[in-house]
Amino acid sequence: MAEHPHQPAVESWFLAHGLPYFVAEERAAAREGLRPRRLVLLVVALAVLGAVAGVLVWLTPTSETAGPALWFSVAGLAVLWYAVTALRARPILGFALSRTLGSLRYLAPMVSRALPLLLVFVTFLFVNAEAWEMTTNLPFGLLWLTVLMMFGLAVLFLLVRLPEEVDRVDDEVDDDFIVRACAGTPLEAASREVAADPAVDPQSYAQVAGFERWNLILVLLVIQAVQVLLLSVTVFVFFMLFGSLVMEPETQASWIGKDVSDLRNAPVISSVSVSLMKVSLFLASFSGFYFTVSAVTDDTYRRQFFSVVESQLERAVGMRAVYLATRERR
Repeated sequence: MAEHPHQPAVESWFLAHGLPYFVAEERAAAREGLRPRRLVLLVVALAVLGAVAGVLVWLTPTSETAGPALWFSVAGLAVLWYAVTALRARPILGFALSRTLGSLRYLAPMVSRALPLLLVFVTFLFVNAEAWEMTTNLPFGLLWLTVLMMFGLAVLFLLVRLPEEVDRVDDEVDDDFIVRACAGTPLEAASREVAADPAVDPQSYAQVAGFERWNLILVLLVIQAVQVLLLSVTVFVFFMLFGSLVMEPETQASWIGKDVSDLRNAPVISSVSVSLMKVSLFLASFSGFYFTVSAVTDDTYRRQFFSVVESQLERAVGMRAVYLATRERR
């Protein structure tokens, strides 16, 4: 089959926009990275980390909960490192982060709509003695494990729902779609040629599968995860400030069943304590999970939630359809 006339420019565009698996060489390298013999080293490294965590628990009983939390944290970083290097996911991560951070002005309206109702709901938990007592009595390792569990559930929920967004977009591909999607790209002229050719049906090239489908899902996943992380950090900062203003040390001590002298407070602001940090961290992680579920399932927030990447998703699907159609025509 003849080489595509715009192949270098198109492949550079794919890489710059977080779509490495749309490039044959990158896709082959990622497939090689998933071969069993390449995964053995990763499994061995994770096993070593598990052994270290077990020894840590055995040597220091106080780390009984810190060991698993540390292992899951380091294991997550190890898997991320393997994805960035061996699986060629660096463009995905880089583009998703730059796209999210560069679109904070679009994120603000969404947060301004979701955050007030979320804070009203979560504040009732914050001004609750049982919540303070529960989180204070949790060892920090177990609390961090709970935060990781909330984050993992949010990621799992997104992995279930995000493929629906990809399916929705590739079902909408037609002549007008590809011309609109390819505007301002290396395939702008080619898209008009494909649209004008009655013998070519763009929909026949629109279905995205395999590595390319997962590429789109991963880009959406990272962008939405960063959005949720930013909202969780906002909630954490809010409760730290709110608690430092209204939660006097005496109130905190009475709610957690301890004396004021037993509180571990900050050196300057006495109302900022370890207990305040723990309850703020727990409620921030819960808020992130709650927001993820609401934003994906509630039509009121769903459109704003995906508005940051919807045009990018359409452009990727449209360019791929034109790229395949043009190559086949040649």
